[in-house]
Amino acid sequence: MAEGDEGDINNDGSRKKRHGMLKMYYGMEEGTPGSPTIDPCDINGAHFNPDMYLSKLIKEKSLTELMDEEAKTVTQIRALDSDMQTLVYENYNKFISATDTIRKMKNDFKKMEDEMDHLATNMSTITEFSGNISNTLQDRRQEITKLSGVHSLLKRLQFLFELPKRLNKCIEMNAYSQAVRYYSKAKRILQRYQHIASFQGINQDCHQIIQHLCQILRQQFKDKESTPKQLAECVDLLLQLNEPAEGLCEEFLSHARQKIEVDLSLLDRQIRLQMGEDMKEEMDSPAEAYLATPMDVLEFVDNGCNGFLSNICLVIASYNDMFLNRLQEDENLDAIALKKLVNFVNDLMERYFSYVQRRIQLERETGDNTILVRALDRFHRRLQAMNKLLPDTDFSRAGTDIVSKAARDRVGHYLQALKQHFSDCMTDVRQSLAAPKTAGKEGGANLNDLLGNMQSSILEQIKSVLGNLQVGAYAFTASDITFATKPYFRGPFCTHDVREGLVVAFLTHINTVCEEFCEGGGDKSSIPPTLLLILSRLCLDFEGSTISYLITLTEEQFMVEERTKVTPISDLTAHSKETAQKLLNHYVKVQGLSISQMLRKSVETRDWLNTIEPRNVRAVMKRVIEDISAIDTQVGQLYEEGTRKERSSDSSRRTHPQSYTMSAAQRKGQWNIAPSITDNSLMSNIQKLFSEKIEIFSAVDFSKVSVLTGIIKISLKTFLECVRLRTFGRYGLQQIQVDTHYLQLYLWRFVSDENLVQVLLEEIVCSTVHRCLDPSMMEPSVIELICERG
Repeated sequence: MAEGDEGDINNDGSRKKRHGMLKMYYGMEEGTPGSPTIDPCDINGAHFNPDMYLSKLIKEKSLTELMDEEAKTVTQIRALDSDMQTLVYENYNKFISATDTIRKMKNDFKKMEDEMDHLATNMSTITEFSGNISNTLQDRRQEITKLSGVHSLLKRLQFLFELPKRLNKCIEMNAYSQAVRYYSKAKRILQRYQHIASFQGINQDCHQIIQHLCQILRQQFKDKESTPKQLAECVDLLLQLNEPAEGLCEEFLSHARQKIEVDLSLLDRQIRLQMGEDMKEEMDSPAEAYLATPMDVLEFVDNGCNGFLSNICLVIASYNDMFLNRLQEDENLDAIALKKLVNFVNDLMERYFSYVQRRIQLERETGDNTILVRALDRFHRRLQAMNKLLPDTDFSRAGTDIVSKAARDRVGHYLQALKQHFSDCMTDVRQSLAAPKTAGKEGGANLNDLLGNMQSSILEQIKSVLGNLQVGAYAFTASDITFATKPYFRGPFCTHDVREGLVVAFLTHINTVCEEFCEGGGDKSSIPPTLLLILSRLCLDFEGSTISYLITLTEEQFMVEERTKVTPISDLTAHSKETAQKLLNHYVKVQGLSISQMLRKSVETRDWLNTIEPRNVRAVMKRVIEDISAIDTQVGQLYEEGTRKERSSDSSRRTHPQSYTMSAAQRKGQWNIAPSITDNSLMSNIQKLFSEKIEIFSAVDFSKVSVLTGIIKISLKTFLECVRLRTFGRYGLQQIQVDTHYLQLYLWRFVSDENLVQVLLEEIVCSTVHRCLDPSMMEPSVIELICERG
C-alpha cells in the first residue's frame, strides 16, 4: 500500500480506501487509464507478484523496518477481514429474502399459467353458448321488445289511474313529500294528454288534491310552533309545486319577524327596567316575573346574543338553504330574494344596535370595567361570526362603533370623575385655609403641605384611572379581547380617547377652572386669595415636570403612535405657565385691592382739616404692615425669595421721605415759607419727568419679592389717589408725614427696589402738601420719635 494513506484521518477517505481494497481483493478493480507501466511490486495493483515484492523488501529494508512492515500488513489484513465480514452480515438477510422471493415467484407464475388456460377455455364455451342463444331468439326478439313496451305503458297508466287515491293516502299519512314526488312525476303526462276525457278527469282530481295540500302546507308554514326543519320542508315542497318564490320569501320573513320581535321586546323591557320604570303591569303571567328584575350589562348582552342573534342567524341559514342555495330557473330570483333578506336583517339589526347602545350608555356611572368589557367583547365576537352567514353586510363595523362609543363614554366618565376630584381637592384646600388657627400656631395651615397633598392626590388619581383602562384581564386594551387587537379601535382609543380625551382634556380643564378664578364676578370673586396662590404654584409645577411625566406615562402604557397628530407637550406646558402667571397676577391684584380698601376707608372717613396734632401712628398703618408681613409669609412658603436691587445704607431708610435731594439742614424749614412751596412743586414735577415710570398693574415674576412689590405698588398707588381727593389742614399733613415714614421703615424690606417705595411715599407727601391749606411740616426728629414709639 502507499505510505501516504497511513496518516489519513478523514472517515470518507478511509471508507473509500477500504472499499477499494475489497474490489482489488475480489479482482474487480479496473485498470487506471493512461498507466505507463505495470508494477508487479504494487501491493494494490492487479498484477502484484508477492515473491518479487518480498525479495525487494528484504533487499531494501532493514530488520526493524521489515518488522514494522509485517505489523502494518497484519493490521491491514485484519481490517480487510473485518470489513468483509461486516458486508457479508449486512447483506445476508437480503440474499436469503431474494432467494425466497424468486422461489415464490416461480410457483405463482406456474399457477397463473394454469388459471389463464382454464379462463381461455371458459371464454370459448361462453362464446359458443351466446351464439346459440342469439340464433334461437332472433325471430322472437322484436315481438318480446314490443310486449315489454306495452307492459311498461300499462304500468304507467295504472299509476296514473291510481294517482288521486295515492295522493289522498299520502295526505292522510302526512307524507307530504311523497305526495309531491308522485304528482311531480305524473304532472307532465297529465298536462300533455289532458284533451283525453279520462286523463282530464284524473288531472282535475289531482289538481284539487294538490290545492288542498298547498293549503295544508301554508297553514303549517304560518304556525308559530313550527320548527325550522318543518318550515324548510314546507317551503321546499311549495317551491316544487311551483308556488311563487317571492311570496314565500315574504311570508317566511314575516313569520320569522314575529318570533324575533319577542326577543327585541325583552331587550326593550330590560332597558326600561334599568331606567326605573315599573313593568309589573305588563307581565302576562307569573312565570315572567323574573323579567321584572333588571339585568346587568353582561347578562343583557348574553340574552341578546343567545336570543336575538341566535335566532336571526338561524333565520339567515334557513333562508339561504330554502331560497338562495337552490337551483333557480330565473336568475333574477336570487337577487330579489337576497335583497329581501338583507333589508330584513338590516332593519332588525339596526333596532338591536340601538337597544345595545342605550343599555351600554346606562353603564356610564359604574366604576368597574370588568363586566362592561366582557359584555362588549362577547357582543363583538358574535357579530364577527354573523358576517360569515351574510357576506353582503358588515355588522362588525357598526358593532365596533358601539364598542368605541362605549369606551369613549367610559373615558368621559373617568374625565368627569377627575374633574370632580379636582373640585374636591380645591374644596379641601379651602376648608383647610378657612379652619380656625390652632392655639400656639400663628401661621395656620402650611401652604407647602397643602400644595404637596393636592399634587400627589391629583397625580395618583390620574394614574389610577389610567390603570383601570389599561391594566387587568378585562381592560380595554387587554390582549385576549377581540376588539382590542383591531387597529381601527386601538389607535383612536389610545390616542384620541385616552391621551387627548382624558389626560389632555383634564389638564386643560385644570387651566380653564383656574383661569375662571381670575375673571372675577359671581361666586368666583369669593375665592380665598391664598387658594389663588396655591393654584398658581400648582400650575407652575405642572409646567415644570408633571405634564411631561403624565403624557409620557400615557404614551408608554397605551403605545400611542408617534405619527398621529396630537397636542404637543410644549403647548400644554405653555398654557399651564400662562395660567400660573394669570393666577399670580390676580392674587397680587386681589391682595393689593384688599389693602387698598383699608387705606381708602382710612382716608375717606377722617376729617383731615380739623384733626388734632399727631402723637401716634394710625392703627390702619400698623394693620397694613401686619397684612403685608402675613402675605410675605404665605408667598415665601411656595415661591423663592427672588432678586433684589442693591440696597442703600440703613440710615437712609429711616430718613423722612422727601421729593427733593437737599441736605437735612435745608429740609428743616422748607415748609415754613409759602413761596418755596411753588418752587418745590415745580422742582418735583421736573424731577418726575426724568424719573422711571412705575407700572402699577404689571405682570409679576414667580418670586416672593416680585409678588410683594406688586401688592405694595397697588396699595401705595391707591393711597396716593385717595389723598388727591381730600383737603388737609396742618395736622392732617403732619399725620400723613408720620404714616408715610412708618410705612417707609417697614416696607422697604419687602420690595425688590426700595427706591420704588420711597418715590411713591414722596408723591403721597407732596400731593398732601399741595392739598394742604396750612402746609407746615413736622420736624423729622419728632416724626422718627413718634414712629419708634408707635
